[in-house]
Amino acid sequence: MQQPQEVEDREGERTVARVAAVDVAKASGVVCTRVPREGEPGRFTTKVWPVAATTNAILELADHLAAAQIEKVVLESTSDYWRPFFYLLEAAGLTVELVNARDVKNAPGRPKTDKLDAVWLARLAGWGMLRPSFVPPAEIRQLRDYTRLRTDLTRERTRHWQRLEKLLEDALIKVTTVASRIDTMPVRDMIEAMIAGQRDPHKLADLARGRMKAKRAALIEALTGRFDDHHAELAAILLAQIDSLTRQVEALTARIEQLMIPAIPAAQGVDPDGTTGPLAGRGPDAPVLPAIDRLEQIPGISRHAAQVIIAEVGLDMTRFPAAAHLVSWAHLCPRTIQSGASIRPGKTAKGNPYLKGVLGDAAAAAGKTSTFPGERYRRLAKRRGKLKALVAIARTLLVIIWHLLADRAARYDDLGDNYYITTINTDRKLRSHIRQIQALGYDVAITPPPHNPRVRRQPTFAAALRLRHFPVSSTWYAS
Repeated sequence: MQQPQEVEDREGERTVARVAAVDVAKASGVVCTRVPREGEPGRFTTKVWPVAATTNAILELADHLAAAQIEKVVLESTSDYWRPFFYLLEAAGLTVELVNARDVKNAPGRPKTDKLDAVWLARLAGWGMLRPSFVPPAEIRQLRDYTRLRTDLTRERTRHWQRLEKLLEDALIKVTTVASRIDTMPVRDMIEAMIAGQRDPHKLADLARGRMKAKRAALIEALTGRFDDHHAELAAILLAQIDSLTRQVEALTARIEQLMIPAIPAAQGVDPDGTTGPLAGRGPDAPVLPAIDRLEQIPGISRHAAQVIIAEVGLDMTRFPAAAHLVSWAHLCPRTIQSGASIRPGKTAKGNPYLKGVLGDAAAAAGKTSTFPGERYRRLAKRRGKLKALVAIARTLLVIIWHLLADRAARYDDLGDNYYITTINTDRKLRSHIRQIQALGYDVAITPPPHNPRVRRQPTFAAALRLRHFPVSSTWYAS
C-alpha cells in the first residue's frame, strides 16, 4: 500500500459554527443565519428574513449579526449589488467573504427561490465548502476605480479614432495607407485643415512632417477624395470627443500619481537612514525602492502598467501564499484534468480582464527586447506559436511581480538574453557542435577561453524560479 498523502485545509475550508449568508439583489437581500441550537449538539437554528439594500438597513443588520456573535458573513458576487453589503458589514467589524456564484449553485432538483438560496449558501459556508474571492483593501479599491476608468476611457478614445478613420474611408481619403497611425500629429493637422475647408491635396500634403515628407506623391494620391461639408462636421465632433477623453485620461493619471505614493504607505520606499515617506527610496543607495519603481525595472512594464498591476493585485502578497497562487488566481496557467492514468491540460479561464490585458501588453513589449523574457518569448514562439508564448511570458512576468512585491528589498536583475546559450545544457550543446564539425571532416580541439565576465554561471531555471533573492546582494534572478 502506498503512503497516504496529507492534504491541508485552506483558510476558507474550515468549519464555522455561527455563520450568516446574504443572497443579494438590486433592491434587497435575503439574510440567513445558522447558529448551534442550545442543548442539542449537532443541530442548528436557521432564520431567514429580507433586508433592504439601503445604508440604514444594512447598518441595522450589522448590529444584529454582531449581537448574535456571527463569526463569518458570506455574500454571493451578484453583479455589483454585493458592494453595499460588503463595505458596510466589513466597516462594522464583521468578517465578510465574497464567493463566486459558480461555487454556490444550488443542488440539482431543489426549487430556485431567494430563501432557499440563502439557506444553501449559509450551509455551504458553515461546512467550509466555499472559497473566498480576493477583495483588496479600501485604498487599493479606490486606486482600482481610477485605473479601470482610465482604461475604459482610453479604449473609448480608441473607438473614436476608429470611427474617424471609417469616416475618412467614406470620404475616399486613404491617408492611413501612407501614415503609420491616424493619431499622429501630421494626420491630425491634415484633418483639421480639411475641416477648415482646405480640399487641395497638394496643400494638405505640405503639412507632412519628418519621414512623411518623403511620401509626398503617395500623400497627394491618398488625400484626393470627396471630403464634403457633412464629413467635416462629423470629423469635428469626433475630434472634440477625442480631445475631451484625452483631458479626462490625463486628469485621471495625475490623480493616480497622487494616490499611488502619498495615500498608500506600503507603496513608499525607504531611505538609507530608515525614513519613509512619499519622496523616500529615490536615491541609488536606497534599501527599498517604491513599489512602482521596483516593477518598472521589469522588461515590458511601464509606469502606467505598474499602476494597473498594483491596483488589481494589491501590495499585500500574503493573500497569495506563493507565486503559483497568484498565477492561478489570474488564470494564466491551464487547468490539469486527471482521471486514472489520463492526464491532459485544460484551457486557461478568462480571469481578470484588466490584469490580463496589461500583462499581455507587457509581454508583447518584453518580447521585443534583448532580455531574458524577450529571448524566452522568441524560443517559445518558434515551438508553440506567438499566442501561447505571450501567455507564457505574461505568467513569467507575474511570477517576477509576486517576488518583488513580497520582498520589498528585492531588486530585479535580468539573466540576459544569453542565459539559455551559456547556462542551459552547455555540455550537451558542446558535444552537439563537435559532432557537427567532425561530420564535415574536421578535427576539433577544445581550448577553454580566458575568464569572460559576461558569461556567468547562474542557478538552473527551476532553481531560479524558487529563489527569491541571493543573500549577498539581495538581488532576485528572474526566470
